[in-house]
Amino acid sequence: VRGRVMPCKDELKLENQLCFPLYVCAKEITRRAKPFLDELDLTYTQYLAMLVLWEHGTVSSKQMGQLLYLDSGTLTPLLKKLEQKGYLCRARDVQDTRNLLVELTPAGQELQQRAAAVPTRMACCMQLSCEEAAALRATLNKLLGCFSGQ
Repeated sequence: VRGRVMPCKDELKLENQLCFPLYVCAKEITRRAKPFLDELDLTYTQYLAMLVLWEHGTVSSKQMGQLLYLDSGTLTPLLKKLEQKGYLCRARDVQDTRNLLVELTPAGQELQQRAAAVPTRMACCMQLSCEEAAALRATLNKLLGCFSGQ
């Protein structure tokens, strides 16, 4: 096709793809976190939602979706499940009823104490120094910034 650049042969090698090691690492991290999160009766995505609440306190569901890069179709059932477990409650904002606020319950606050060891336990599964982990996180956050707002 005229005007189209064909990829070089090496560009189509699996080992040259940035997306592949990211994909596999994400799968492996989730797999290795599972036993720790099973002890808390949380899925990985539920854990991420709880991290948002432990850090920010009350947030709107819209804010949580933005922070977790989740659409409302994914976020709503996730929040409902966490509410059923008694870790959070959802209520309309009295200032603006269009906003749905999400906040921790006492049980959700207590869960934070039980979850405190998860990051350290996960760090033991990875052979990265604190400096390497910080550099990797900075690089991934830079890459993630490329996708923000899309």
